[in-house]
Amino acid sequence: MSASFSSFLYLISAICFILALKGLSSAKTSRAGNMYGMVGMAVAILTTILSPSVASYSYILLGLVVGGGVGFVIAKRIQMTALPQLVAGFHSFVGLAAVFVAASALLSPAAFGIGIEGAVHTSSLIEMGLGSAIGAITFSGSLIAFGKLQGLIGGKPLSFKGQHQLNAILGGLIILLIAGFVGSQSHFMFWALTFVALALGFLLILPIGGADMPVVVSMLNSYSGWAAAGIGFTLNNHLLIITGALVGASGAILSYIMCKGMNRSIVSVILGGFGAEATASGGASASHEDRPVKVSGSEDAAFMLSNARSVVIVPGYGMAVAQAQHALREMADMLKKAGVKVRYAIHPVAGRMPGHMNVLLAEANVPYDDVLELEDINSDFGTTDVAFVIGANDITNPAAKTDKSSPIYGMPILDVEKAKTVLFVKRSLASGYAGVDNDLFYRDNTFMVLGDAKKVCEEIVKSMD
Repeated sequence: MSASFSSFLYLISAICFILALKGLSSAKTSRAGNMYGMVGMAVAILTTILSPSVASYSYILLGLVVGGGVGFVIAKRIQMTALPQLVAGFHSFVGLAAVFVAASALLSPAAFGIGIEGAVHTSSLIEMGLGSAIGAITFSGSLIAFGKLQGLIGGKPLSFKGQHQLNAILGGLIILLIAGFVGSQSHFMFWALTFVALALGFLLILPIGGADMPVVVSMLNSYSGWAAAGIGFTLNNHLLIITGALVGASGAILSYIMCKGMNRSIVSVILGGFGAEATASGGASASHEDRPVKVSGSEDAAFMLSNARSVVIVPGYGMAVAQAQHALREMADMLKKAGVKVRYAIHPVAGRMPGHMNVLLAEANVPYDDVLELEDINSDFGTTDVAFVIGANDITNPAAKTDKSSPIYGMPILDVEKAKTVLFVKRSLASGYAGVDNDLFYRDNTFMVLGDAKKVCEEIVKSMD
C-alpha cells in the first residue's frame, strides 16, 4: 500500500472519528456516532496492518486475537453498573501502552527512524519524555480510580498533610527529569522520570473523594488521549496524533462541563485533591439525623402517581445498581396511558461516569424526547405534581444551596424539593456517595419509599393494574 493511499485512508478514518464525537453529543445520534467510531477504527487498524513498514504479522495477529478475545468477553459479561470502572481500567492500558512505546523507542531508536542510540533526535526525546510521563500518570491514576469505583479502595478522600506540596515537588521533578533526559539521553533519567510520574498519578487521584469520580473518569479520558498523541509522535503516525488530540481535547472539554456541574475548579481536578479539601471543611454529618420522616408504601406511591397530572423521574446510581430501568419504563408507560405527563431529569454527574443514566434509559428504550438535562427541566419542578427520585441522592440535596460547610455546597442540583410531592425511592436513609445527609428526606412534601428500586417499581406497576 502506497504512502499516499495510506494517508488518504487515515484521513477517512479521522473524519469518521470526528463524526463519531459529533454523534455521541446527542442521545438521538449516539448509535450512529458509535458506528462511525467503529468504522473509523476498523479502517485505521487495517491501514496500519497493511503498511509496508510492517515486517512481521505474527505478534500483530497474536495481539489482535488475545486483545480482541478479552475485549469481547468483557463486553458480553460486563454489567451496566460496572461501566465506570471498566472505562477507568481501559484508560490505564492506554497509559501503559504509551510508556511501553516510549521505552521501546529509547531501547531501539533506529527501528523507529528517530536516530541511533546516543544520537536520538531532540524532538523525539521530548516526545518520549512527555509521552512516558503522561502515560505513567494516566496508568497509575486510572488504577486508583478503578479501585475506588470497584470498592477495592474506600471512596473517601485519602490525604495527608503536605500532600499538595509533595505533588508540586514531584511535578517540578518530572520537568527537570525530562530536561535532563533530553540533554543526556540517559536511560536512568528516563526510568526515574517514569517512576516519579507513576507516583504522582497515585497521589493525584487518592485524595479525590468518591462523589467526584465522574469528573476524574472524564479527566483520565483526556489524559489517555494526550498519551495516545504522544505515541503518535514517537511512531510518526499522523492518525494516532489526530485521534489522541481529539480524545484529549474532548475529554478536557467534558471535564470542564462536569466541573461546572459540581461547582469544582478544573485546575483542582488537574492538580488532584479537590475532594479532600471539601471533606476537610466539615459539612453535614455522614449519618442521617434523628428527625421525623414520612415513609410510604408502594400502593400509596402508585395512588399519588396515578392521580398526578405531571411526573418528573430523577434516576441515580441506585437505579443502576438495582437494574430498575426496565421496570421504571414500564411504570412510566402505564402513567402515560393514563394521561400523565412523564419526563426524566438527568443531572450531569448522575451515576459514576458521564452519561451513565442516559445509557441505562436508552437500554430500556425510553424515548429520547422524554429525557431532559438539568438546565432544561429544573424550572419545571415548581409546576410538577410528583418528583419520583429513584436511587439519586447528592444531586437532589438542598444543602448544596444552603449549607456553606457542606462538601457539596455550590453544586447545581435538581430542584425536586419544589415539586408538590416528592417520592424518594431508596434502600435506606443512609447518606449518598459524598457522605452527606440529605435534607430532602425530612421535608414535609417528601415521602420515602424504602426498598430495592426495581422491586418498588414492579410493586407500583402491580398496584396500578
